[in-house]
Amino acid sequence: MSVSRKKTSLSGRLLLSVLLLTSTVSAAFQADSASAAQITSRSLTLQAGASDGGSKPSGVVNHLFTFTVPTTGSVGSIQFLYCTTASGGTCVKPAGLTTTSATLGLETGATGFTINATTDGAPYLTRTAASITGSTALSYRLATVTNPSATNTSFFVRISTFNTTNATGTALDTGSVTASTANQIVLTGTMPESLIFCTGATIVTTAGIPDCSTATSGAISFNQLFSPTSTATATSQMAASTNANSGYNITVNGPTLTSGSNTIPAMATSTVGARGTGQFGLNLRANTVATSTPIVGTDLTAVSNGTDLRGQATAGYANIDSFKFVSGDSVANSAFNTPGPTNSQIYTASYIVNVPGSQAAGTYTSTLTYICTASF
Repeated sequence: MSVSRKKTSLSGRLLLSVLLLTSTVSAAFQADSASAAQITSRSLTLQAGASDGGSKPSGVVNHLFTFTVPTTGSVGSIQFLYCTTASGGTCVKPAGLTTTSATLGLETGATGFTINATTDGAPYLTRTAASITGSTALSYRLATVTNPSATNTSFFVRISTFNTTNATGTALDTGSVTASTANQIVLTGTMPESLIFCTGATIVTTAGIPDCSTATSGAISFNQLFSPTSTATATSQMAASTNANSGYNITVNGPTLTSGSNTIPAMATSTVGARGTGQFGLNLRANTVATSTPIVGTDLTAVSNGTDLRGQATAGYANIDSFKFVSGDSVANSAFNTPGPTNSQIYTASYIVNVPGSQAAGTYTSTLTYICTASF
């Protein structure tokens, strides 16, 4: 009986010792876990890389981490652990993710880090441990990270700060962020060969752009009766644009003014108007100075710059106060500086009529056709 009591007492002491050891280990583990505070204001932004969009599956992109550490302490490393789950349990690296080529770009809030990307899916920043004040906002961009390959799929990154320089030991602060890959939206559209050309009495702009839908009728009357003592004038307008590599060329086509068998002579060369003589001609300039010609016309708008605006009046029709009319002549083209495509501009064609005193009475008309030809 005495031996039996001794065995019972020894067993009790062994059980008590095991319970105390278990309690001590458990308490130590809980203390280590509880020591890591929750990182706040955390986010992961997927930014475009050299050629790939930020959320492109398998895209080589940049990962920008921003977060705030709550604990003041000495930090020697910050780890970014990529997982298929947010926290707890074993971390499984997302399929297709590659971080071994990652480099450190932007760093703010706490600087002086370099990146260790040796372990795929678990890069960390390292430096000689230095203090970070709690509630400090931090930002770090990991460049040339290859996104997970799955489409429209979330992945997680567990962020931890450490006192050590190699992301080992007890974490100071922890938190997780999530991001998602996404299908890229591919838009396709076609710009065809383009030539926009219109004529009318007037054309105005809409939001600063010549608008062919505003072109008015081409039925135009001169400003006065024909007279040997004064010059009659009229104007019309046209607008043109093209994406043709060699630009456009505009010709004028038609007869001089005619009434039955009677005509008003066309001006075969660029000539100043002379009252009392038979003349019909046009130019594409603002005419202002010749004593024998009234003020009429407007220069090209918008003004050519040789890049996206290339319109110009051609020789014979670009001289202020001088007029010409030869059917088939080129009156304008998009060759200012060099031929090429151009945005829309408005030309104003100014017409003059001078007649001698012997000009036969009648109603004189001419139907002119402007033809714009683009060379692609």
